[in-house]
Amino acid sequence: MTALLTDNLPLLAGAPNGIKKLRELILELAVRGKLVPQDPSDEPASELLKRVAEEKARLVAEGKIRKPKPLAKISEEKPFELPAGWEWSRLGELGLIGSSSRVHQKDWQASGVPFYRAREIVRLAKDGFVDNELFISEKLYQELSTGGSVPESGDIMLTGVGTIGVPYRVRVYDRFYFKDASVLIFKNYIGDNSDYLLKYFESPLWVNTIHSESMGTTVHTLTIARANETPCPLPPLAEQHRIVAKVDELMALCDRLEAQQADAESAHAQLVQAMLGSLTQAADAEDFAASWHRLAENFHTLFTTESSIDALKQTLLQLAVMGKLVPQDPNDEPASELLKRIAKEKARLVAEGKLKKQKPLAEIDESEMSFEPPSGWKWQRFAEFALDVSTGPFGSLIHQSDYVDGGVPLVNPSHMVDGRIVADSSVSLLPERAVSLDSYRLSAGDIVMARRGEVGRAALVTEAEEGWLCGTGSFVLRFTSEISRAYVWILFRCHSVRTYLAGAAVGTTMVNLNHGILLKMPIAVPPIIEQHRIVAKVDQLMALCDQLKTRLTQARQLNERLATALVEQAVA
Repeated sequence: MTALLTDNLPLLAGAPNGIKKLRELILELAVRGKLVPQDPSDEPASELLKRVAEEKARLVAEGKIRKPKPLAKISEEKPFELPAGWEWSRLGELGLIGSSSRVHQKDWQASGVPFYRAREIVRLAKDGFVDNELFISEKLYQELSTGGSVPESGDIMLTGVGTIGVPYRVRVYDRFYFKDASVLIFKNYIGDNSDYLLKYFESPLWVNTIHSESMGTTVHTLTIARANETPCPLPPLAEQHRIVAKVDELMALCDRLEAQQADAESAHAQLVQAMLGSLTQAADAEDFAASWHRLAENFHTLFTTESSIDALKQTLLQLAVMGKLVPQDPNDEPASELLKRIAKEKARLVAEGKLKKQKPLAEIDESEMSFEPPSGWKWQRFAEFALDVSTGPFGSLIHQSDYVDGGVPLVNPSHMVDGRIVADSSVSLLPERAVSLDSYRLSAGDIVMARRGEVGRAALVTEAEEGWLCGTGSFVLRFTSEISRAYVWILFRCHSVRTYLAGAAVGTTMVNLNHGILLKMPIAVPPIIEQHRIVAKVDQLMALCDQLKTRLTQARQLNERLATALVEQAVA
């Protein structure tokens, strides 16, 4: 069985959460008697159980423990057949499961002997140490020691609430007390069982059993009675030692695999970033062409993870707004002419009283230009690119009591998903209430954009949302009919614009973007014809990226099915 594992390690480790599942499989095989071969010369577990019973009887006779209540024999509840020499036993037959004496909150101190709750035991089990905040006095600890509930080396602590059943084996130098009901203690009658039992408490068999049978009314709980009754597969003592050694060996192998995987993932991510960065940072056309060629040659090696494909998408968006994604056409009307027409249209709307005159903004200086624009492009402030940028109603204009179900919808940032507006009938106003907010009505062709939270999040208003209201957390952006709305959405999805807006936003718990910051944002404006070429190319390349993700998902699903089949074969 071990050969089955080691021969298929790449397949198992490469599956989604593969190494985690591999660790679980090792422990599952261990407690099923499938990890190491049985030796017919081993003393059977039945003899071990006899010695445990004798030790229990001796401790009862000496008055060191109370006589435990007899536990029912295990019959129908055996989850699987055990190998020769093994025995099913209830945990209560193998040790003493109890809790602590009550320690009242008034006895908690800021120093002294550590006092652990379930959360501290979980931390100890995970990290081997804990930054504890609760203590009891030395005097109280000594008093409690006479009751026999103080943890000793080899005892196993089990969390009883929250994340239940998490084990921690007490070390020689440990000195602490614990909270009653929150933590259980398992004291061995025969200490040699401790190593194997710790593996059992870490196994999926233990976890699945206690979670299926130890449900509280509101939270999972593990009681002493339930723990006592839990069936445990017990190997011969000699086989326990072989199992523990093999588990430790295989877990060390998993550690190495995990480290190698992490190193490989980190190196891969750095390589992807470097290759993509060479595109956006190319000094000239020749340098860009060379970088693109290197990327193309290594495409199927680089883009093998979801994060690398997402990084590729972001780079493509950045190249798009830098004028590096499609070639320039010298016959295109330059962006300067487009900007003149926008300025003329704004002047007309101001003269007609349909638009407020904007305050003049400072010219863009070279320090604000993050790259040299291509021929025909022009750096300009966003205020000169858009016809109008208006802010949604202040919170004081809409109160919680105004909201109804099925009225005139409002568009808040949460309703902007992948460039579309997602309806939420509960965030709406009565038509008569909406009349007072007519100035915030949306028209088809408008773009709504988040001004709080994930600033830069945007969506196009279609005919379906015509007449809806801009919400309190949104901007409305309006453009001339010439401007490609799809290009604007590309603009607000790219990293440089998101970074600019996030850096300029204010607030701690939730960032907010004000009207003035957006208007001052510098952007490189492409010719209108090139905007459409950029949109077409971005759509094409994003579709290819989505296909890559689909194939990656399919490959992972296949890998997972193969790994699952292998696991089923191993535990059958």
